[in-house]
Amino acid sequence: MELLNELQKFLETEKDELILEVPNPPLKKIRLQDLEDGIDGNDNLSQNGEGSVSVIEDGSVNSNLNICNVCLGILQEFCEKEFIKKVCQKVEASGFEFTNLVFSVSFPPQLSVREYAAWLLVKQEMGKQSLSLGRNDIVQLKEAYKWITHPLFSEELGVPIDGKSLFEVSVVFAHPETVEDCHFLRAICPDCFKPAKNKQSVFTRMAVMKALNKIKEEDFRKQFPCPPNSPKAVCTVLEIECAHGAVFVAGRYNKYSRNLPQTPWIIDGERKLESSVEELISDHLLTTFKAESFNFSSSGREDVDVRTLGNGRPFAIELVNPHRVHFTSQEIKELQQKINNSSNKIQVRDLQLVTREAIGHMKEGEEEKTKTYSALIWTNKAIQKKDIDFLNDVKDLKIDQKTPLRVLHRRPLAVRTRIIHSMETRYVDEHHFRLYLKTQAGTYIKEFVHGDFGRTKPNIGSLMNVTADILELDVESVDVDWPPALDD
Repeated sequence: MELLNELQKFLETEKDELILEVPNPPLKKIRLQDLEDGIDGNDNLSQNGEGSVSVIEDGSVNSNLNICNVCLGILQEFCEKEFIKKVCQKVEASGFEFTNLVFSVSFPPQLSVREYAAWLLVKQEMGKQSLSLGRNDIVQLKEAYKWITHPLFSEELGVPIDGKSLFEVSVVFAHPETVEDCHFLRAICPDCFKPAKNKQSVFTRMAVMKALNKIKEEDFRKQFPCPPNSPKAVCTVLEIECAHGAVFVAGRYNKYSRNLPQTPWIIDGERKLESSVEELISDHLLTTFKAESFNFSSSGREDVDVRTLGNGRPFAIELVNPHRVHFTSQEIKELQQKINNSSNKIQVRDLQLVTREAIGHMKEGEEEKTKTYSALIWTNKAIQKKDIDFLNDVKDLKIDQKTPLRVLHRRPLAVRTRIIHSMETRYVDEHHFRLYLKTQAGTYIKEFVHGDFGRTKPNIGSLMNVTADILELDVESVDVDWPPALDD
């Protein structure tokens, strides 16, 4: 009833009357004084919990601020332009490029408990007037805060708020004084509070909301005061962070070295070779996009001693938290040229920005795609051209390949059926010939030649009734039509 009386008094106040005692909710006639400079966790914006307010009409008159026992001061202290400006200053200082943003806030989980208590109280009072109020009828604090602050952020930064934006500004609030508000829920609903990885506390907002949906109203009233107790201090801002969603760059690479791995070759913490295809490409992208890290993927991979020729192998790189994201097609061409000028071991073509979804084209149907190879073969027995001619007539040869010994440490043991679609031979001398193969993707070419101690059947050695080995191998083409070819 006290709350209703206060509201009634507020509504009956004459428009021209100067109000010095601030009722609840705060009047539009008052505004908060300038916030303190600090906005991090070590600089409490209202140390004593008593903010000062100034009445705009008839000069300024200061009065102690009563901290709201539901929002814990968030709607009182952190909706003003002074705070918005301080957040925007940090955004502008972060160095990110953005044309829109999504604004997210993290409220202390105990605010949900206090919201629930306030709803029960108002519901009870309205019930006395034969009125009903469901939980879905009330506006959540977080939504109210966003309604108030979104236009202010948009105006200050000069960009629209867009829920689909890749650039996110997040503010995390805390209120140490009331952290125990939700602890009683764990005793009543223990199933809702299970330890999770990367979570410092079981009392997450989701866990608390789950418990509030489960608890009986009468049990809640027995454990928590309605209305909630008044706090002594307002919330503090733990952190203000800016982050940009990943962007993706794709292209095709050629590898001309027989001493270059695709990814860093590190065994037991020791680097075996000084560089890799991945690093020769990604180092330039990291610098240009000002990204924190990257993830490299490609359509298959070649061994360290295998070259990739022809139109190259498709690859994609995910750039994590990039600060620069806007590039013209000319700038991307210049970046490609910079990569190509930096090393004679690789070349990149068709470099372009792509979407996360588009990368799926590189992986889908990978097993059904075909690849073309060129191999230099050695045989222990002397051969004539006629001894290899029959291979030219072999079409769609099915072979069974048990996981090769050389990759058994990183691949599961299995027998995989692969297809050799066609072969073409070129005689070199009595112990050497060139073999051109078109195969199903995923075929182990080296093992098809030497047999891997009988683990691949049939193989070139068994087909020719000789001991055969492979001296050189080149990937001539990877038949994946992605990414789209670009005009030079």
